[in-house]
Amino acid sequence: MNKFTNLSIIITIAFAAFLPIQAEEINLWPNGLPGDAVKIDPQTAAALAAKTTDERIAFVDKPTLSVFPANPEKANGCGVIICPGGGYNILAWPKEGVEVAKWFNSFGVSAFVLKYRVPRRNPEKIHWEPMQDIQRSIRLVRHRAKTWNLDPNRIGTLGFSAGGHLTVMSGVQYETQCYSPTDEADKENCRPNFICPIYCAYLGEGYNDRTDSSLGSLVTVTPETPPTFLAVTWDDAMRGAQSASLFARLRENKVESEIHVYTKGGHGYGMRPSDFRVSEWPRQLQGWLEARGFLSEK
Repeated sequence: MNKFTNLSIIITIAFAAFLPIQAEEINLWPNGLPGDAVKIDPQTAAALAAKTTDERIAFVDKPTLSVFPANPEKANGCGVIICPGGGYNILAWPKEGVEVAKWFNSFGVSAFVLKYRVPRRNPEKIHWEPMQDIQRSIRLVRHRAKTWNLDPNRIGTLGFSAGGHLTVMSGVQYETQCYSPTDEADKENCRPNFICPIYCAYLGEGYNDRTDSSLGSLVTVTPETPPTFLAVTWDDAMRGAQSASLFARLRENKVESEIHVYTKGGHGYGMRPSDFRVSEWPRQLQGWLEARGFLSEK
């Protein structure tokens, strides 16, 4: 790959690494977590929290949204909620969250990084409480769209790995009422206007993404599923094949979508440049958003 191909991405990530982070952090559930929330005992919680590092958050029991508004001189009214990955066990916070938010800001998109609940609470439904958090996030951002100068019809989701799975769930399970309304924000529609799963994990039955290319029963694509952008690699277990299966199902339902399956790159690269062509995916995503009109001025 030409080393200058992703120069703007390199500059954005480098800038983000040294920029003081002063993002507003919003409590998702000011009236308390949903009634079915699984509580982790204080001793276990403290042990998990102690494993948090600069690169990963190991325990979340108070979900939040970190707000990264676009510069008003560049802002175009589009917003995206970012779901870092980490196997539903940790959150790869800077690499798959803050760095991505700053990149979106660079071309006028306001970004919101979701700190959803980890680690897994329910081994049978590992996505359930994070799905409560993403549905609440979409409703909250839409409810406050005027505050952030957003178009409520141009709010999407993007995520990596497990966060990619959560992104897919936001687009195919939005009619699933996974918590009881708590305030005025919960009257908003939680269907995103677009979804962007990047090296998406767990799309198979029982969250299998290792041995089978077929999609599980949770992936309920319909003609109302939001437009979708997918990026993944062939050498990432069965995740590339499952993303291709998802793309085929989107096509069958006439959901306009785009997929990029690169040969090499593995898993977990975020937006950070590599020696592989998979590092081109952010440029492709920006072009797709622009072509679909999501980056048009308000």
